[in-house]
Amino acid sequence: MPLDVPVLPTPSGLTLRPWRLTDLPLVREASADPYIPLITTVPAPYTEAEGEAFVRRQWERASSGAGYPFVIETPDARPVGTIGLWLKDLSQGRASLGYWLTPRARGHGAAASALTTVTTWALHTLRIPRLELHVEPWNTPSLRTAEHAGFHREGLLRGWQQVGVERRDMYVYGLLRADVTPQAGPH
Repeated sequence: MPLDVPVLPTPSGLTLRPWRLTDLPLVREASADPYIPLITTVPAPYTEAEGEAFVRRQWERASSGAGYPFVIETPDARPVGTIGLWLKDLSQGRASLGYWLTPRARGHGAAASALTTVTTWALHTLRIPRLELHVEPWNTPSLRTAEHAGFHREGLLRGWQQVGVERRDMYVYGLLRADVTPQAGPH
């Protein structure tokens, strides 16, 4: 069933919104990052045709019911990253999240704000019982983001995901609806 990706304001002034073709500069910037193309479908090297195909894949994810892909936008309407809520395991009562920011946007709390907003919306508006994140053990900023948003580290999944040419370990983080109140956030 097609999904309607809403516009979600964050308490920090960011906006989470659907992808547009005008977001190609964001895709181009992300494609130059050494890590983002390894863990996502961001094209590297970037071409306008591949950038457009990436945006269209985001639309397809929503129209096919696979998930909610959001662009993270600053108060001055500058796109700086993405966060997605993926529903592959929804029949099992769980969904997963993933996010990335361009290098210039890192370290300012944008990922934590976006993650907290999508998490609260997913748990309380969509009523998803459990959310999961997978983060490489070396990725300290992403680990901190997950913990700031109230996620709990539950274990190490050895050789969990193909990243580039090798299988990598991932920490699994979980958050239950019972862990978060709509007004207060994670506890």
